[in-house]
Amino acid sequence: MPLGPAQAHYLGAVMRLGPGARIEVFNGRDGAWTAEIEAVGKRGGSLALVAQAAPQRDPPDVWLMFAPIKKARTDFIVEKATELGAARILPVQTDHTNAERIARDRLQAHAVEAAEQCGGTFVPEVAALAPLSGLLDRWDTGRRILWADEALAGPAATLATLPRGPWAILIGPEGGWSAAERARLGALEGVTRVSLGPRILRADTAAVAALALWQAALGDW
Repeated sequence: MPLGPAQAHYLGAVMRLGPGARIEVFNGRDGAWTAEIEAVGKRGGSLALVAQAAPQRDPPDVWLMFAPIKKARTDFIVEKATELGAARILPVQTDHTNAERIARDRLQAHAVEAAEQCGGTFVPEVAALAPLSGLLDRWDTGRRILWADEALAGPAATLATLPRGPWAILIGPEGGWSAAERARLGALEGVTRVSLGPRILRADTAAVAALALWQAALGDW
């Protein structure tokens, strides 16, 4: 199994591991495996798979859609979404989104690191930033949307009565939803508008709270 230069550098220079050392690896499809380092150098290296250490553990079919915010807080959202079991992460451009671009490769790397840190065997795809309006234009209504609406601040939603199946959680921007977005979401089939509690949450906190509520009621917790 080949190692790229960055992987070899991490094992050799950061972890200070050499040939004969054993590590655990995963590819997001075949579970976790014990592997032995065969060679490691500046240009790359190689591993030999020894035995499967754990079966593949895929998350339930829930996506997280959120409006990007400041760099560190967007990183936080991606990391925690991975840890909490989001199957896909979709940054969306809303009418009041503050960030106009994302570093998709960097965010995907954060998802990989988060899966490694929490012993996961699945890494969600971090999609390219896309306009929310365009996503809704071609939305498959077989995937329901859980819309976290700060205007409903009050008792937290009870989700146990909602149907199981594919879902997407939608978290809004720091500037709130526009009137046009509210009208669009309110008219879309399969959208459930919910409260995340009596306090208006920051976007990064709301993402964690919504995923936790969904996982506890409809997921694999």
